[in-house]
Amino acid sequence: MFNRRKFLESASCGFGHLALLGLAGGQARAAALDPLAPKAGPFPAKAKRIIFLFMQGGPSHVDSFDYKPKLDQLDGQMLDFRDARVLAKTGSVVKHRVMKSLWKFKQYGQSGKWASTLFPQISSHADDLCFLHGMRTEGVAHGPATLFLHTGSINLIRPSMGSWVSYGLGTENRNLPGFVTLSPSMGNGGPRNYSNAFLPAVYQGTAVGRAGIAAKESTIRNLSNPKSSIPDQKRYLEFLAMLNAGQAAKNPGDKEYEAVLNSYELGWRMQNFAPETLDLSRENKTTLEEYGVGQSATDNYGRLCLTARRMAEAGVRYIQVNYGDNTNNPAWDQHSNLPKHADHAKAVDQPVAALLGDLKRRGLLEDTLVWFGGEFGRTPYSEKNGTGRDHNPGGFTVWLAGGGVKPAFSYGATDEFGFSAVDGCVHMHDLHATILHLMGLNHEKLTFKLDGRDFRLTDVHGQVVKEIMA
Repeated sequence: MFNRRKFLESASCGFGHLALLGLAGGQARAAALDPLAPKAGPFPAKAKRIIFLFMQGGPSHVDSFDYKPKLDQLDGQMLDFRDARVLAKTGSVVKHRVMKSLWKFKQYGQSGKWASTLFPQISSHADDLCFLHGMRTEGVAHGPATLFLHTGSINLIRPSMGSWVSYGLGTENRNLPGFVTLSPSMGNGGPRNYSNAFLPAVYQGTAVGRAGIAAKESTIRNLSNPKSSIPDQKRYLEFLAMLNAGQAAKNPGDKEYEAVLNSYELGWRMQNFAPETLDLSRENKTTLEEYGVGQSATDNYGRLCLTARRMAEAGVRYIQVNYGDNTNNPAWDQHSNLPKHADHAKAVDQPVAALLGDLKRRGLLEDTLVWFGGEFGRTPYSEKNGTGRDHNPGGFTVWLAGGGVKPAFSYGATDEFGFSAVDGCVHMHDLHATILHLMGLNHEKLTFKLDGRDFRLTDVHGQVVKEIMA
């Protein structure tokens, strides 16, 4: 029987039925169709947002923030080390030549934290930093280790951490994406590093630019349509939304379709708000100079860090600021030319220090968690007795700032050479669990059911490192 309800459902592509649904249960339906609506975690959050400063390739901890006098004392000596890559290939322990740091270490801040002259401006903020010196991770090559850093898995398709955060908390600003990655590399995981994987597509990260393209030329594509006026575009979008909503009403529960509808709506809102957020010309000359914008060595990363601060102010939940390239040998990967570290440090030191100072002045550092680090560290000995260092997943350093962590604090330690984490060991799973905790999320409860199994970022691992919390 073709009754009035059926007529309204099918007529005009479901417009009448859509109106009926709106009257009958608008709030419930809106919630179902708005997966990015802000949500609260199970307990109070210390951080509202994350800025992850990813140093692709693995900067050397023993040349930056993990002072090891033993390397100076034994420089040049041949000693046994259980090299992970050599063990994997030969099953044997071999001798390597101990290599001292190429940079001098000194104490910084009232805390007297030891750091090298490789990062003098970041180190000047030592009293705001929380160092994790006993880090460990999985994967001895860049590809697996980078995937593990981002997704908690070395070889399977898993959601990125930023996607998990968006899934758990939604976004603070409906006019911008909840998860943005600035200048990501196309290698060593590429888009998988900011992928939603099996989470609903709405939680995928939005890439702005890519490695190899100058930051000043990077933007979100197709933000404007010069061939059509704003009122005309709005009318077209409203008409398209009516058609799509009618189809969505006929296919309830189709997450892929709902994600497409959300992307159209977000795309429209971004046309009005994203250009302003990305427009660094709105900053005063002093701020631009602080970040190193306009200076050849620091312009690129300075622009990215300043954009990250603007996005943090605008309510983007998870912002990743990548320092890398699209070559087979990522930026910090100095196997045979360790002095190259100085060039990369010069490019990021001033911008990162400016970001820390800027966030603090604006009162944003209190609830913004800044995370600085690479996928692993580097060995305390020279690779093949040469002039560089090999990968080291067994012991390295990352630092955090703001967002509920203890300032001027060091946790954990590597051995006397900086080779293996021996005290206060923090596995990458533990770091993920801790960061989620600071955001108000329980890493064991933040799950997504797929094929009958509950998946999570930390798999079946991870312990929250409560010792570093303020």
